[in-house]
Amino acid sequence: MTEKISEKSTLQCAQPLMYTDEREDESSLKQHLTEQKKPLKPSEGQWTNFKSRSPLWRKFLLWRIGEDWVILILLGIITGFLSWAMDFGIDLGLHSTLLAYEKAHSNVFLQYLAWVSIPVLLISFSAGFTYLVGPQATGSGIPEMKTILKGVNVKDHLGLNTLLAKLVGLTCALGSGMPLGKESPFVHIGSICGAQLSRFAAYIGKVKENESQRIELLITGCAVGIACCFGSPVGGVLYSIEMASSFIMVSNYWKGLFAATIGAFVFRFLPVWSGYDETITPLFKTWFRQDCPYELLEILSFSVLGILSGLAGAGFVFMNGVMVRFLRSQRPISKFLVKTRVLYPALVTLVVTTLTFPPGFGQFMAGELTQRETLLALFDNHTWSTHLQGEHFDHSDHSVAWKHPSVNVFGTLAISFIMKFFMSAVAISMPVPCGAFVPAFVIGAYLGRLVGEVAAVVLPAGIHSNGTLFTAVPGSYAVAGAAAMSGAATHTISTAMIVFELTGQINYLFPTFFSVIVANFVAQSLQPSLYDSLIRIRKLPYPGGLSWGHHKTCDIQVEDIMVKDVKYISLNCTYRDLYNILRRQQLQTFPLVKSAETMLLLGSIERPQLEALLAQQLSRPRRLEYLRQLIQGECKPTNAACSDDGTLKVNLEVSTDELSFGTTHSFSTKPITRQMERGFKDTDITLKSLLCSHSTVDGLEDEPDVDDTMTKREIADWEEQQLAETVNFNNCEIDPASVQLVEHTSLNKMHSIFSLMALNHAYVTSVGRLRGVVSRREMQKAFENSVKVQGPETHPPLTSFRESKTRRRHTLTPEATDLQTLLGSQSQLDLPTEPQDK
Repeated sequence: MTEKISEKSTLQCAQPLMYTDEREDESSLKQHLTEQKKPLKPSEGQWTNFKSRSPLWRKFLLWRIGEDWVILILLGIITGFLSWAMDFGIDLGLHSTLLAYEKAHSNVFLQYLAWVSIPVLLISFSAGFTYLVGPQATGSGIPEMKTILKGVNVKDHLGLNTLLAKLVGLTCALGSGMPLGKESPFVHIGSICGAQLSRFAAYIGKVKENESQRIELLITGCAVGIACCFGSPVGGVLYSIEMASSFIMVSNYWKGLFAATIGAFVFRFLPVWSGYDETITPLFKTWFRQDCPYELLEILSFSVLGILSGLAGAGFVFMNGVMVRFLRSQRPISKFLVKTRVLYPALVTLVVTTLTFPPGFGQFMAGELTQRETLLALFDNHTWSTHLQGEHFDHSDHSVAWKHPSVNVFGTLAISFIMKFFMSAVAISMPVPCGAFVPAFVIGAYLGRLVGEVAAVVLPAGIHSNGTLFTAVPGSYAVAGAAAMSGAATHTISTAMIVFELTGQINYLFPTFFSVIVANFVAQSLQPSLYDSLIRIRKLPYPGGLSWGHHKTCDIQVEDIMVKDVKYISLNCTYRDLYNILRRQQLQTFPLVKSAETMLLLGSIERPQLEALLAQQLSRPRRLEYLRQLIQGECKPTNAACSDDGTLKVNLEVSTDELSFGTTHSFSTKPITRQMERGFKDTDITLKSLLCSHSTVDGLEDEPDVDDTMTKREIADWEEQQLAETVNFNNCEIDPASVQLVEHTSLNKMHSIFSLMALNHAYVTSVGRLRGVVSRREMQKAFENSVKVQGPETHPPLTSFRESKTRRRHTLTPEATDLQTLLGSQSQLDLPTEPQDK
């Protein structure tokens, strides 16, 4: 019976109509109700009406392939195409600068102008366009994405204007040749595409957008964004889990991997289709030896590399934080730079391009190479300390850029590492779309190459295995250093998997993982992650996580933010009360209490269930059934009275199986024509038509064998009498396990519960009594207010590795001691003692 009610309620309350001549609608009503009685598939219930009206292509997309598959495929294709198109635009900007520089080879001053002018113009255009079209597109966007995925809304961060500003601004910024990254902004771009596709799916399906599915699609977009830049679907999924989400649903794992694989394939297939590449290969393919790739003692060298990478990663985060705080300070120069918007990025670009000018200081740091060419050279499997000394090496190789007549390779690598470190930390603070992942990646490759070259000198004899001499491979240290440095800056370990897919090199799995883990330990002990640091500086409403190592009491509790004026329904309420609360409130769920005096929470009822109860009580078949029973003598008239016009008015008492409770009804004993009574206007409508246009009663015939002779005035009086009865909840589905919170629940714990269970609201109770209700909206406002003065509390993901002692230390908290005292005292519990059986 309850299933029938739920199936009919959607129809009954879809389109309120004016209550005109009911006989004119009998044929259409009968046909409509006949269609509703057909059994529906569980997965098609909410789509039936839409499916019947949809064109063939829409039916095919939604039902033949599946909505999730279609959206995921579109997400991968769109993001992969955008990444490939952006690379084309970036190469165009870089080649334009290099071409202008080569054409002015006869004059150094003209070369300098060509080397500096184009990057400054591109950066200025990027900053201006981003400010005018979408200011939210500045930076990487990952701090805001972390906040959104925690359930807090960030205004206009996932809009189409932000997407346009991100695409154009990032293309111009990277085309200038500045040490900026593409991967972190593309995480934001993938999330925007996921958000827009979620809206598209809701529009196609004619349903309201589901918040939990939207969050899952945003996380999937983060994975696709990484996969479309590095061609690493597995690393992208792991990075999205570490970076963006605190809780990951197992059901969402395959979605992320599927969409990331589609995006990575499209990104690598388009260059082959356009003739740029011959086949699909790793972006930075390496040729390290397969037999005996490293000696076990080299694990110590990789561990030292991890320590140095951790220190460099923490210093990189600190340096970037200093620059961001300087720009956000109240100093006059900071206010001037922020106000002009274009001046600061133009000055930074001018300084960086001047330092990298090849005939000038750039000759000591391979300034003429792009970031891609730099990584290809650093991953070289030759040992530069010996390979670059002679004249037999290939001059077309990019490694020749580090050969200088007056400085050896160790000096050029050290200078390159130091200069790139400071230039990247300053460059990513510009108000343009940019990321810090690739700059940290390149800096780590510099550091790894330097350590590898030192290891090759320290171990000149090499490694002996089965009579064969193997020398150290400095390129492998560059690969491990890139993963360790980027992992230390972002506090992630998935960078190791990204490196494996990026280079196609799996032989150095253990050394790379050792370097990444050690670097994370060192970096997390000194600084927060790069994204957490920006969250604190910008004071974003980021909910802090719960951990044993952080027992700071939260000042905000549920009782401080809950809504105390709760609209509830009691067991002894009337249909009039039900009608009033449905008419005045647009809530989708209502709490059910035992009575207004006790306020004991019994559960919750969905709005369609209540609408179905009210529709049954005021339905036309029910009214006709009264007439039929009266004619057949099943109802005895009581308190009969004559009206002024001679019509006999009769009160009925009905007692049947279908109608198990007493009611009264006023009707006319003689047939009368349907004419408007005096004072009853054409625009008047009955109470039933206010809530639903068509209503049926379960267990009653659609058309009883009786003529409807009631006037509009009589119908209105009958409905008023029906509304005065007590609601019968026997045929209504009640959720007895509504999520409840106590009044002293902290804000962080509340957020954890909402995130784990994907809740929109929860009821606040005290000893089972309803005290209030709290929703995501109140939680969001509370987080926004909590970070106005002090930044949010953020904790690194590897905090649990350092909490073994903390857990034992904080087991006996004051709260636990008080609880044990309370449980041990029978007088404080004040429980009645049960009488013993005699």
